Amino acid sequence: MIVKSRVETLELQILRMLNARMNLSPKDYSNYLFLEKGYEGEVIFDRWMEEVEKGYLVVNDLLLEYGNTKFQIDSLFISKIIHLFEVKYFEGDYFIEGDRWYTNNGVEIKKPLQQMERAESLLRRMVRDLGFNINIESTLVFVNPNFYLYQAPRNLPMIFPKQIPRLLKNLQKQTAPIKNTHNNLAERLLSLHTLDSPYKRLPEYSYESLKKGIACSRCHTVNTIVTRKTLLCTSCGKRENIQLAVLRSVRELQLLFPGEELTVHKVHEWCNSIKTKKPIRKTLLENYTLTGSGRATHYISKGE
Repeated sequence: MIVKSRVETLELQILRMLNARMNLSPKDYSNYLFLEKGYEGEVIFDRWMEEVEKGYLVVNDLLLEYGNTKFQIDSLFISKIIHLFEVKYFEGDYFIEGDRWYTNNGVEIKKPLQQMERAESLLRRMVRDLGFNINIESTLVFVNPNFYLYQAPRNLPMIFPKQIPRLLKNLQKQTAPIKNTHNNLAERLLSLHTLDSPYKRLPEYSYESLKKGIACSRCHTVNTIVTRKTLLCTSCGKRENIQLAVLRSVRELQLLFPGEELTVHKVHEWCNSIKTKKPIRKTLLENYTLTGSGRATHYISKGE
């Protein structure tokens, strides 16, 4: 049973929006691709794990803090033991020499096992301090079929793509009835999950500098046109209801500029390709709360 579903990080969402509307620096673009590929790998992992997740309490995307040290966990499967999974979407050829990892062309990379072992150590101490006595077993899972690791020691806790079916069978054998202890542990860990603001890590941008238009929900480009009540992407051919597209654009505006007031004029300017303000006003009235009067009129999220 999934206790916490996986969602795209706020940093990935914003970088994806910025990538469509400005030229990211090589460093920021590399970070964007890294996050995009990482999330893609985690989604592939989740699809594999659908076969066994009913027998476990599954907690995804945890950001925890222990002893003033933050650590991130891709997936926890809780039953009679805790299975901690670190998911990687590495592509291409890599090799290990000594205890160091390299790409095929000899560039040294950060050891992925080190990150997992650090998370396991901190989680173990946290679980103990919370009053739970339960073993933790960690596994590094590579999900990209186009990945190969040379000279890998046999005793490392790693699973390669072709070994995933065997992993699933082993997990199915280890399932046990979920007890109150397991539920309590999952709830405690979920309550300790923290939200990380990405804004300090983002490139500088301004409203004036960003390309205006409605982004495609499939390929995320702003190469779109409005045809009556439909948004058409000229890059990938995706069609979308215009009201849904406007709502996505409003959310983009709120994420990119959280301090800005939401007005019909601002949304109309942001969407760019909608000729009149009428459908925008209608969409805002149906989904947001109108507040203020005169020039101070703007919209806020319902419930604020």
